[in-house]
Amino acid sequence: MLLYAALVLTVAPIQATLLNHVNILGIRPDLGLIVVCLVGFFGGELDGLLLGVMLGWSQDLLSAGDLWMNVVSKSGAGFLAGSAGRHLAYITPPVLLVGLAAISCLSNLAVLFSMRIPDWDVIWHAIHSKILIQAVFDAALGTAAYWWFMRRSAPDSMGVGDHY
Repeated sequence: MLLYAALVLTVAPIQATLLNHVNILGIRPDLGLIVVCLVGFFGGELDGLLLGVMLGWSQDLLSAGDLWMNVVSKSGAGFLAGSAGRHLAYITPPVLLVGLAAISCLSNLAVLFSMRIPDWDVIWHAIHSKILIQAVFDAALGTAAYWWFMRRSAPDSMGVGDHY
């Protein structure tokens, strides 16, 4: 719980301040979505859902967007990632990459369609010029974070195979 509280208190301010300078083609990574998905993949549906609600709420407080949009999208993403993580025997970086990209696309599509844009040309332009790039960026960053954490927490190779 202490780790989740620290994530809630740090991720939203980092997203709102420091990540303004990290972008590709004007698109910033969604650090909240990445964190919620990683927690969901490894902690389960309930952890992903609860952290998504708390982190989405803190992001809604710090952003000028629609109220409750981050709560709904982040909690849904955490629950979906937790469901996927529970049904997979072992999460590899390629599986995580595809999963994060799919969840990022779904989350951003939900936000796009909540805007009720009547022009399909604008919607298609947003999908291929923003949403797909955002999904690749989020997936790459999340997979890199996963890989880094797993490398840091993996036991040394000493003793592997010595018990035979």
